[in-house]
Amino acid sequence: MEWETALVPLLSPLGLELYDVDFSAGTLSVVVTRPGGVDVDTLAVASRALSQWLDETDPIEGRFTLDVSSPGLERRLRTPAHFASAVGERVTLRERRDDAPTRRLEGVVVSSDETGLVLDDAQLGATRVEFSSIERARTVFEWGAAPRAGATSTSRKG
Repeated sequence: MEWETALVPLLSPLGLELYDVDFSAGTLSVVVTRPGGVDVDTLAVASRALSQWLDETDPIEGRFTLDVSSPGLERRLRTPAHFASAVGERVTLRERRDDAPTRRLEGVVVSSDETGLVLDDAQLGATRVEFSSIERARTVFEWGAAPRAGATSTSRKG
């Protein structure tokens, strides 16, 4: 089933965008977003709308679980659109390489196109990674307050 084609018209009237959809291990996972974030009440409304549609159309044989959620602070990146939306953000990814062991990269996404991205990796600098070689990727939430502009750090020895 082409989930995007089926679900987008159900979510749009609710002011939601389909971020990701995956059906595996008996669970239909639908991830929704909107500018400003998604609250629990909105997720409940979306879940009821999708559940009703699933009951009426019955596109999945047998029993399954519906899971409707928001992308969260550390969201999974799978599609070119996901990576494009992460330009300027810190991400971590695992890259499969034919001629060398899989490597883990972490840095800021500098740019993204239809086939890959450029990551400013902490150790390697600007590195091109093709989407076809990415095993998994997600954004990285940086805990703690960001330093205020113009603030300086001082330390005293007593």
